[in-house]
Amino acid sequence: MHVVATAGHVDHGKSALLRALTGTDPDRLAEEQRRGMTTDLGFVHTRVSVAGDGDSDGCEDVAFVDVPGHERFVPTMLAGVGQVTAVLLVVAADGGWMPQTTEHLDALAALGVRRGLLVVSRADLADRTQRDQVLARATTELEGTGLEDLVRVEASAVTGEGLPQLRDALSRVLAGAPRPDPDSPVRLWVDRSFTVRGAGTVVTGTLAAGTVTAGDELVLPDGTAVVVRGLQSLDAPVAAATGPARVALNLRGVAPAAVRRGTALGAPGTTTTTTSADVRLLPVPGRTAARGDGRGGGRGRGLGGEDRWPEHLVLHLGTAAVPVRVRPLGPAGSGPDGDRVGQHGGHVRLSLATALPLRAGDRALVRDPGGHRVLAAALVLDPAPPPLARRGSARERAGVLVAVSEEAVLRGDPAGELERRGQTTRSALRALGLRAAEVEALAAVAGVLADGDHLLSPVLAGALRGRLPGELAAHRREHPLEPGPPVEVVRRRLGLASPGLVAALVGSWSAGGSPVAVRDGRLVDATAPAGAALPPAVQRAVAAVLGDLERAPYGAPEAHRLRELGLGPRELAAAVRSGELERVAEGLYLTAGAALAAPAVLAERLEDPSAAFTASEARRALDTTRRVVVPLLELLDRRGATRRLPDGTRVLLRAGGAADA
Repeated sequence: MHVVATAGHVDHGKSALLRALTGTDPDRLAEEQRRGMTTDLGFVHTRVSVAGDGDSDGCEDVAFVDVPGHERFVPTMLAGVGQVTAVLLVVAADGGWMPQTTEHLDALAALGVRRGLLVVSRADLADRTQRDQVLARATTELEGTGLEDLVRVEASAVTGEGLPQLRDALSRVLAGAPRPDPDSPVRLWVDRSFTVRGAGTVVTGTLAAGTVTAGDELVLPDGTAVVVRGLQSLDAPVAAATGPARVALNLRGVAPAAVRRGTALGAPGTTTTTTSADVRLLPVPGRTAARGDGRGGGRGRGLGGEDRWPEHLVLHLGTAAVPVRVRPLGPAGSGPDGDRVGQHGGHVRLSLATALPLRAGDRALVRDPGGHRVLAAALVLDPAPPPLARRGSARERAGVLVAVSEEAVLRGDPAGELERRGQTTRSALRALGLRAAEVEALAAVAGVLADGDHLLSPVLAGALRGRLPGELAAHRREHPLEPGPPVEVVRRRLGLASPGLVAALVGSWSAGGSPVAVRDGRLVDATAPAGAALPPAVQRAVAAVLGDLERAPYGAPEAHRLRELGLGPRELAAAVRSGELERVAEGLYLTAGAALAAPAVLAERLEDPSAAFTASEARRALDTTRRVVVPLLELLDRRGATRRLPDGTRVLLRAGGAADA
């Protein structure tokens, strides 16, 4: 299927042409039929022969979106053309080029529509000279817009003149249209919503790419999940629809009021709902001073033509129209590759009055509703931009955005997105609209570090990896009793999103080996033995304690003895980390390995090792005090070397039980 929109000034015969082509009146509202003027979007379809394409009969479905031409309904027109394959730009032979033709052309050019037909309508009401004049003016207006190659056709819906040629030309144009990726993440901009008795809520829209299937779960911008109960395309039930296509979805879990025009339904996790986005603004293609703006004014005065942005601006994207404020980034006039794109051109941050589900690569336009004109084309570069908190951060941000190529952002560039962000998550990249398979493949790219959902770019990883030895040295200077900083401290100092990325940095060191390591939750010197060396004064004090324990292995020094030696909590903790001492309980320290050996000592010295024994018997066997034996036995209980019985006695479970602790 292909989706084609009309465009052109009011009363130039757009609806009449579609009626003649399809046999169906696109004006579905009674008021439209009474007044003879389109006021809302209309939808009709037909089949045309498409060379080298189509079904078994050589034909393919073409859905038409008929848009209103009156300037009061420009927002409605813009809602209809955002997702189409091609356009029928209609200019009446007896009316000529008009202001709304200009604004419609500006919108098409800004949104990147490049395929279609220029139809000189109502040909029966003009002679050859008039027709040639209209064609000449149209050719001038199309110059530089990207729509210069529109196929020209003269037709009359009344007499039928040119209709076969129009159908043939449409077939040729659509035969060369590129096919969107059927596996692209789904996003459907709603243009109608209503209730069908017995079915519930139904929404319609143009599916630009991807595939939607009955039973799919989609989400609204606020995160509300809905289920596709069923779908139709071109008035017929289908099991699935692949873009481009006109579709109607029967939804479960939402009321029509929650999915009005301008709402988007998307595959979960594939858009970023935001009120802030960094975009590249470009002048409307083909807008030059010589051509004018269709209202007698020059069209080359920059994006706005004033010294500042108009106060009231609207961003049009998909079927949405949202008021926005514009904040220029970097020097005025700074555009991609240094091009000047107008007084306020280049890169800006948009603040949206209402959150929209955006993706990198979205095409939109900025319109001045008061001036009845399209000011600029907008390409969304980042729907999740960083805050501009520091002085000069806006200029720095502009420098980053200048380096982003339009081709890359439209194609989808996971590696580039990761490099610009430094660190991000897989889910955040998918929310930019990037394909899940390409995002997952990033983890295998050389230099990329991953920890669960978190990703670190090669450049940032290299910079942070180089800081690790310095972080270790600085911590050792400030805390000489510690072997190194806790991993969580390193994570915070480096600004990493997860502790696992610290370990990934250490593990990613080059073949020469890492000078640092992660042990027991700390960043330590990889070349040092497992026990960090103690400062000399602490080492002497610990040696004195070890001397005491050599004479009485279970005679843990009392608090006053530790104070005399200058061993406070920090020094004792360092001695434990170094492997010199073992902490049994608060304030109770033995030689490393003494607790491990205690079950074997008990088995050797108790009168009957297989019988239950009391704490007093254990105290005598270990030649210690109750102050030591009670917490030591509790430690052995926890390690599974002993078990406490209901009467308070204990039994040995295994002499080496502590070895498994």
